[in-house]
Amino acid sequence: MTQSTLNQLKAFTTIVADTGDLNAIQQFRPLDATTNPSLITAAASQLENKELIEAAYDQAKSEGYQTDELIERTIDILTVKLGVEILKIIEGRVSTEVDASLSYDTEATIEKAKELLALYHAYGVDQNRILIKIASTWEGIQAAKALEAEGIHCNLTLLFGLHQAKACADAKVTLISPFVGRILDWFKKAENVEHYPVDQDPGVLSVKQIYHFYKQYDIQTEVMGASFRSVDQVLGLAGCDLLTVSPNLLAELERDQRTVTPQLTCDHAQPHQACRHETLTEEQFKQLLNADLMAFQLLQSGIDGFIKAREQLNTLLRQSFGLSATIKA
Repeated sequence: MTQSTLNQLKAFTTIVADTGDLNAIQQFRPLDATTNPSLITAAASQLENKELIEAAYDQAKSEGYQTDELIERTIDILTVKLGVEILKIIEGRVSTEVDASLSYDTEATIEKAKELLALYHAYGVDQNRILIKIASTWEGIQAAKALEAEGIHCNLTLLFGLHQAKACADAKVTLISPFVGRILDWFKKAENVEHYPVDQDPGVLSVKQIYHFYKQYDIQTEVMGASFRSVDQVLGLAGCDLLTVSPNLLAELERDQRTVTPQLTCDHAQPHQACRHETLTEEQFKQLLNADLMAFQLLQSGIDGFIKAREQLNTLLRQSFGLSATIKA
């Protein structure tokens, strides 16, 4: 019997579920799972998570939080509680995101990361099963550098260019999540192109460039392709360290039976261990980011989108508990 495309892909790449939907995680049994504010908001809208939400709210209330702080604390507790439930299903790690409004504040990001880890610790979860998810701003990368130095593992997200990947390598972060679909969307609009073949897909090519750079310089940071629009994009990165895929695309891959061929291998990147890329300074990083219109725009719009998703969750929770619908400034 022919193996499904999904099962074949798992032989080359660690498949991660990009969802907060516990039923989907139960169905596809990935090794790891990732969440973000949009996915947490979607999960909070599911009736089966009502008890988790109420428990999170009651815990925040028992800790003495009130009004705006009460809801924000409830969101953090709910995020961690969902992570705990996910970890009961999977064998690996879950990525839990720091509030995106802190993306340009290094110290606040470090503090929030430690708050989230303290919650996980209180629920008996080993720190090594958590990836703290942080936006790939300069400030976020420096927060990750400090956290990694303390043994706290990080996943740097909203990554759209090699300059961000280089800075993450300098920071010795555990894992990066270079985006694929959002890059494709940007180029389709900017260049007024309806379709790119997968071997010319700018999102796929971006991740390939980062993967080859990392392997060329023997960088230990894991590369996890993210933000996919199609199974072709996913298969275009077969062989990448990890790929985080939404449930609808996982379902397509499970139904598919085409043969999977690795597109990325360490052999493709000739090692140059005698040389090492130069460490980027803050000024160099920001110059490179500002010069890359796609990366600059997508990083900021991604942060804005996650902030908006958290605000939507804030409103949803306020309505659920009969509180004022005013959102914090």
